[in-house]
Amino acid sequence: MDGSRDLNKYQLSAAGVLVSLGIIYGDIGTSPIYTLRFIAGSNIVTEDLILGGLSCVFWTLTIITSIKYVYLALNADNKGEGGIFALYALVRRYKATWVIFPAIIGCCTLIADGFMTPAMSVTSAVEGLKTIAPTISNQTIITIVMIILVALFVFQQFGSSVVGSTFGPVMLVWFIFIGAVGAYHLSFNPEIIKAVNPVYGFNLLAKYPGGFWILGAIFLCTTGAEAMYSDLGHCGKSNIRLGWGFVKISLLLSYFGQGAWILNNFHDQPLGGTIPFFSMMPDWLLIFGVIIATMATVIASQALISGTFTLVNEAMKLKLWPATRVRYPSQVKGQIYIPAINWILMFGCIMVVLYFQESDKMQSAYGLAITFDMLMTTSLLVYYFSTAKKSTIRTVGLAIVFFTVEGAFLISNLSKFTHGGWFSFSIAFTFFLMMFILLKARKLRDRHTEFVDLKHYVPLIQDLQADNTIPKESTNLVFMAVADSKRYIDSNIIYSIFKKRPKRADVYWFLHVDTVDSPYTSKYSVDTVIPRKCFFVRIKLGFKADHRVNLLFAKILHDMAENAEIDLVSHYDSLRKHSMPADFKFIMLHSLASVDSEISSFDNLIIQGYRFIKKHSLTTEEMYGLELANVEVETVPIMVGPVAKVRIKREKEELEREKELRYHGHID
Repeated sequence: MDGSRDLNKYQLSAAGVLVSLGIIYGDIGTSPIYTLRFIAGSNIVTEDLILGGLSCVFWTLTIITSIKYVYLALNADNKGEGGIFALYALVRRYKATWVIFPAIIGCCTLIADGFMTPAMSVTSAVEGLKTIAPTISNQTIITIVMIILVALFVFQQFGSSVVGSTFGPVMLVWFIFIGAVGAYHLSFNPEIIKAVNPVYGFNLLAKYPGGFWILGAIFLCTTGAEAMYSDLGHCGKSNIRLGWGFVKISLLLSYFGQGAWILNNFHDQPLGGTIPFFSMMPDWLLIFGVIIATMATVIASQALISGTFTLVNEAMKLKLWPATRVRYPSQVKGQIYIPAINWILMFGCIMVVLYFQESDKMQSAYGLAITFDMLMTTSLLVYYFSTAKKSTIRTVGLAIVFFTVEGAFLISNLSKFTHGGWFSFSIAFTFFLMMFILLKARKLRDRHTEFVDLKHYVPLIQDLQADNTIPKESTNLVFMAVADSKRYIDSNIIYSIFKKRPKRADVYWFLHVDTVDSPYTSKYSVDTVIPRKCFFVRIKLGFKADHRVNLLFAKILHDMAENAEIDLVSHYDSLRKHSMPADFKFIMLHSLASVDSEISSFDNLIIQGYRFIKKHSLTTEEMYGLELANVEVETVPIMVGPVAKVRIKREKEELEREKELRYHGHID
């Protein structure tokens, strides 16, 4: 069977576009709340500053969001799925080992962004209350933000299927609202539209004092662009592209309307503590503006949290993340909940709010991590178009334009490091170190895992099955195999069956689970080693498919029983007459570096780090859904280096004494 997804949802439709508004555009759609305010910063408002900032915003949304993500990235889909791991799965087939590192870095930085975005977005929206009630204290703002964030994360365990149906309509109202308010103020100063001329942006960066470093604030307008690609599988590229046309118009109307209002009200003076997004609303509309803005930022946060769950789940299936418990809170396809990640994100967001206190200070840490993520996506896109598409012109153009633009954003954002950027960078680095250890440990294990020719052991298996002097371990004995074909089998399995403790069974099963590049593949093959006595089963699962091996294996057994390949009724006479099902036992073999190995200091650090991670993560049997089955765990030593050299010699006196005794006939 192949678990391909329903393609109807990828077709262009009004419902599909509405869904994309609720899922895809929350982060980028709430950027107008704070972006232009941070561009102006504490600077004296001048025409050069505002026109230059608007010009940079326009071209950033055009070059990064529209061209890179909406056009190029959406064309680099993996059977309708997008995101850093979908792209990695597309390019790793070309045997370039380096592509794993952009994927890991992109994953880590995107998760680190998950600590900043909810705190930043919700705080900036709730701060709109200062426009209504200027005397409101920061402590009150922080309390409201904390209540909203805690409620948001507590809600995750119940699933978002009910509320999810309202996301699209709320975001539709939001975009119409910000577009209408922006258009109203733009009508008072339509000449500001001349900011689309890139010369204004160039002059800001090249001639305005400190203008280049304003790029860090300008970058905030496109921080949600990665979500368009990551959530491609939820909506389809046609719906995303049509939705982006509407969203971009609304965003530009809001940005240019704010620019017109700022020039009309703050020319030749700083903004101070004024929040242009809220201040330009009439008093009678303010309360609605704050409410709808808060709802929009909560939706943006919800989408990011769900996206983080999906990203971590994919990383686990690719064995790049520690095994963590995954739950399915609703019947909505693909909706998952990862408790550990949820509470880590909640704790991180609360730390951000308590540490930075205000959105002004949060923006100092915001954007640095996501810049790295965008550069990693660009790296993989360049490689994809050069290999899969073999498009030299597009590859060279893409590399020059996007590495230049995003490189400039990165350099500008690096100035945020000492002002709070270290926070998100530290989170990303911690996750990278963890994933790097898992990657290296797996390669170390694979490099030193030995395989033997299975056909040489078929006679031994048959003799063992016939040897009644050995107690039967189980009717059906199932081993999880690293080997992916019936020709070879892990030497560890042979060691467990014949040497560690002979294990007799009526039927032996060797089960291999393979994660493949196609996202929703779910199929299997069965090779018969000994008819009705020994089988090799290979399960192929996509990196987005459910990896509940216990349920999948039960389905495979049912199919084989229907084909009369096996007998699922108990082999014990007393149970067989009552048609009791046959018993199964799973043997989980955990590799442990042998103490007899001589290894380098680096490999030793990797092994120690891997043991620490495994100690604090789910066991393999829990990850595969086998915890309720009959499972036995065995530790098998593997040599991860040359055998340690030891020296020992027999004492000379003892040797002479033995010779003398032998000479006199006292010993044989």
